[in-house]
Amino acid sequence: MIRLYNVLRKFRYLSKETELVEVPENEVVDLEVDENAGLNKALDTYRKLIDRKDLVEPLTEKQQASLEDKIKEIEEREIIDEVVEHDPVEIPCEKGKITIGPPTLTKFEKARIMGARALQLSLGAPPFIPIPKNARISLDISMEELEQRVIPITIRRVLPNGDYQNIPIDYFEK
Repeated sequence: MIRLYNVLRKFRYLSKETELVEVPENEVVDLEVDENAGLNKALDTYRKLIDRKDLVEPLTEKQQASLEDKIKEIEEREIIDEVVEHDPVEIPCEKGKITIGPPTLTKFEKARIMGARALQLSLGAPPFIPIPKNARISLDISMEELEQRVIPITIRRVLPNGDYQNIPIDYFEK
């Protein structure tokens, strides 16, 4: 009931008529927009933080000059206005050479592989190794398969720009 009340209240708020101001066609409205408003605000905040760091003593001339040099360096940086489209490219994986990420499986990759393989085993997939005597559940079998690197699986590691590398599981160090 409360949810219905909130929805109706928002609808009533949004349905209020607003007054529009018309501008004659021959009148030009001059709006000044500072292109670097965000940059200027960030630099002012940076100045305040540096000045505030030494509340006991004001900045020395050397520190002040260093601050101004840093601010000038920030102002001269290139501003990227548009995003250039990039088509993802596969980075070839040569035997034993992993170029993206660590040379070992991460704990997240191990967990994902073992979970997927345990699900396959629990749904009736045949195991790739003889079932160990101490295996109680499908997860134990999948752990042993992963240790022996017999699971036919490929890991895809992706870079932030979309480029990726497909790495067979037997390329990873144990």
